[in-house]
Amino acid sequence: MEETIILGIDPGTNILGFGVVRVVNRKPEYVDMGVLDMRKDKDPYRKLRQIYDTVTEVCRNYHPTVVALESPFYGKNAQVILKLGRAQGAAMIAAMEYGVEVFEYAPRKAKEAITGNGAASKEQVSMMLQKTLGVTLEDKFLDATDALAIALCHHYQQSSPLAVKGKSSGWEAFVKNNPDRVKP
Repeated sequence: MEETIILGIDPGTNILGFGVVRVVNRKPEYVDMGVLDMRKDKDPYRKLRQIYDTVTEVCRNYHPTVVALESPFYGKNAQVILKLGRAQGAAMIAAMEYGVEVFEYAPRKAKEAITGNGAASKEQVSMMLQKTLGVTLEDKFLDATDALAIALCHHYQQSSPLAVKGKSSGWEAFVKNNPDRVKP
């Protein structure tokens, strides 16, 4: 029996979402999800510490074999990207100190993996996750459902026949790495 535990993280400086998925014999199962709400704390450095501590605690509780993070997306405000990058960095360091490999996925990639539409709403992502994982998720945890989507996106990327050595790839790499499967 092959088992993987994926911790998905939607990092933010106000709200961080996390979702845990267990994959047994290539079938994903819901384990847990939650949010760290830091909106009342105005100290940006204390928020980074809270992110680090929370991710460390989630790693201790669920023993993930891999962490999938939502990567910061391009925005018009450079300060927002900088803050998100710091939040992501705090989460990455906590995971790496726990000894877990970290992967990043763009928000659009996760939405597309779950719904087939990279511009899907948070509610659409939540609905598809509920159907896929067979659970009921409350709308108040939409940041956590985004994290579950990142975790499930990682599972789909790794189980794809186009995945190469743990990294997603395209046809060119597939052909290069599988010459016996390509007919001239």
